[in-house]
Amino acid sequence: MDRALKLLIVGGGIGGLTAALACADAGHDVILFEQAEEFSEVGAGLQIPPNAMKVLTALGAAGRVSRDAVRPLSLRMRYGVAAQDRMIFDVPLGAPAEQRWGAPYLHIHRADYIEALLDLVRERPNIEVRPGQIVTDIHSDEDRVRLTLSSGAQQEGDGLIGADGLHSVVRSQLHGAETPRFTGNIAWRTTVPVRDLGADAPDTVACVWVGPGRHAVTYRLRGGSLVNFVGVVETKNAGTESWDNRGSKADAKADFEGWHPTITRILDLASEDALFRWSLFDRAPLPFWSRGRVTLLGDAAHPMLPFFAQGAAMATEDAWILARSLADAETVAEAFQTYEAARLPRTRRVQAASRGNMKTFHRRGAVEQLLNYGPMTVAGRIAPQLIRKRLDWLYAADVTR
Repeated sequence: MDRALKLLIVGGGIGGLTAALACADAGHDVILFEQAEEFSEVGAGLQIPPNAMKVLTALGAAGRVSRDAVRPLSLRMRYGVAAQDRMIFDVPLGAPAEQRWGAPYLHIHRADYIEALLDLVRERPNIEVRPGQIVTDIHSDEDRVRLTLSSGAQQEGDGLIGADGLHSVVRSQLHGAETPRFTGNIAWRTTVPVRDLGADAPDTVACVWVGPGRHAVTYRLRGGSLVNFVGVVETKNAGTESWDNRGSKADAKADFEGWHPTITRILDLASEDALFRWSLFDRAPLPFWSRGRVTLLGDAAHPMLPFFAQGAAMATEDAWILARSLADAETVAEAFQTYEAARLPRTRRVQAASRGNMKTFHRRGAVEQLLNYGPMTVAGRIAPQLIRKRLDWLYAADVTR
């Protein structure tokens, strides 16, 4: 497209902020609307895999984002139940993986990631951030798209990008109300200072602890000073699909009773005010993301279950491809269709892989565990490159090339 556009982005999360950077760097004017009054410290840790790091590098954001991040030494899977206490595999990262995949693997606190992206956004004179803005209606025609806000104010633009997450207003405008399906899993989330854990502190690795009907993930944040914990448990009690729904410490400890001391100690030390119970719901892939001058990005387009650590990464890839599509198309509507066509196959594959991991991590019984984890154990010991190879399709991809 041979002219600068005015683009409206709804949602100030990782996807929305990255899309703002990508579109602004392509020469467009961006107004970003975020419903929160301020960008506060919410959420916990997340992983930035190599496929996302390549986009951040291309945007000139990798240095700022890496400042507060941790580089794990390996990808590890082990049994979580204390009575088993065995390693399944421990595959080094570092130089071999970075050379293979073309970028490092990082762990970062979500708040640090948001702050880093915001710092970069605020440096761009062609991005305006408007917090405390709730979108109530969207109207699009051949010439313009118009947002109506809860204040009654309106804003027109050339195109609208809905990056407003799981409970997307933009998606509901395109597709109507939906009824997500409870997966039968809830996720406990918390962070604990490393210094309080002593000898029970987990190593500086990305570790999945697997067990019957549940699993946990641990890794370090903020220069290694903080441990991030996510514990996923099968249950019939659906609860609320919300990041900030606090849970009972007694319930969390009961869910992981008899597990490795690292896991039980983390839950012993977790603050009641910072222990969250997130019910995991699944949504069928959307038949389309774009209509005219309106499109979706990130979780608003392709909600991801958190079993492959790719939700934020897919949104980051989306942002790059969307900005490139705008450069190569003659109209906004054509650009959005091109972007959607480019992204649908990959995001659907990642969605399916995430669902698959939900089962892989929760194997029950000795025979089932042996059949599933035995080959991984052998590969981890004699041919770790085979485990890396299984991830090439995901981590070695470079959407910026």
